[in-house]
Amino acid sequence: MKLRLINLTNSMPMLAAAGLLLSALSAYGQDADDNAAVERAPDYFLDTPQTNKYAVIMTGPTVGDENVSQFRQWAFSLHDILIRDYGYTSDGITLLYDDGSTDMPGGERIDGACDITGIEQGLSALAQQVETGDQVTLYLIGHGSGAEEEAKFNIVGPDVTGPEFARLLDPFAQQDVVIVNTTSASYGFSTALSSEGRVVISSTRSPSERYDPVFSRYFIEALDGRNGDRDKNNRVSMLEAFEYAKLSVNQFYEDQGRLASEHAGLDDNGDAMFALDPAVDGADGRLAEIAYIDTMENDTAGLDEQGLSLKARMQELEREIFILRGRKADYLEADYWQRLEALLVDLARTTGRFNDYVTQ
Repeated sequence: MKLRLINLTNSMPMLAAAGLLLSALSAYGQDADDNAAVERAPDYFLDTPQTNKYAVIMTGPTVGDENVSQFRQWAFSLHDILIRDYGYTSDGITLLYDDGSTDMPGGERIDGACDITGIEQGLSALAQQVETGDQVTLYLIGHGSGAEEEAKFNIVGPDVTGPEFARLLDPFAQQDVVIVNTTSASYGFSTALSSEGRVVISSTRSPSERYDPVFSRYFIEALDGRNGDRDKNNRVSMLEAFEYAKLSVNQFYEDQGRLASEHAGLDDNGDAMFALDPAVDGADGRLAEIAYIDTMENDTAGLDEQGLSLKARMQELEREIFILRGRKADYLEADYWQRLEALLVDLARTTGRFNDYVTQ
């Protein structure tokens, strides 16, 4: 059974919060490798007041009024939701749309064409802007084709293959990168993007799933109004958004009385083996659980330096708890529970200090 951390950002007494969290995590069982040693987890997806987050939305061409309207709605809605709900600015979002034409309602959002020149220029400009530790998320909306190394993202002009696209991401070796590929036949393209410390989401699991997925619709719905926030900490992680979209896709096909023609997968350990059911204690899911979509500025408006410091410490402790939970089997059992208790108590105390500070 998979349980999640409850929200500690309310005024719950700190010892009660720690006790409830400990009880919830105890449900995972107490199997451990008594001879295992653990190395410190890499510092991927750290949230600090200095961390900036950027988004690149790439929407390829399509035909048919219905598809054109749908792709435009998804691209523009995603752009607006990131600004409205997650603290992004228009300067922090690059929208590459079809041929780059802005002659349409809402066209002022568009920054360029979704062709190879537009992608290269957009990513090159972003690479000059980001700093070490920043988070870059790329959303691919549209059509895909092919398999293995020939799998392509359909763009204006010559299509781009997975290996070609992966090379365009080389300048972001010092940033945390997430790719959300919602195109048809996305699997082969997505495998080429797998890398250590990177979260890659694919809306399909094989080249044969070539019909237009509805995964994009539900992934965006997960972000809208924070619908995907399952642990109620007022944040949405990539794992939470993935789970919300996957369950919604399954329900869509069930309601239609049809066999599902798409099965989304997630890879975040760099092995290009996409898990259909990722989990924080599984091979895939640990990084996606701590890869949050929101910027810290989103929920820290009006806080001074001390308030920001307390908020950052709370988020750091939550992250450490997620990482420890996923690596339970790497510790001696007594050591694991000792470390967990210390983190939970520290989180409860920090939350109490934060709540007292913002209400004084």
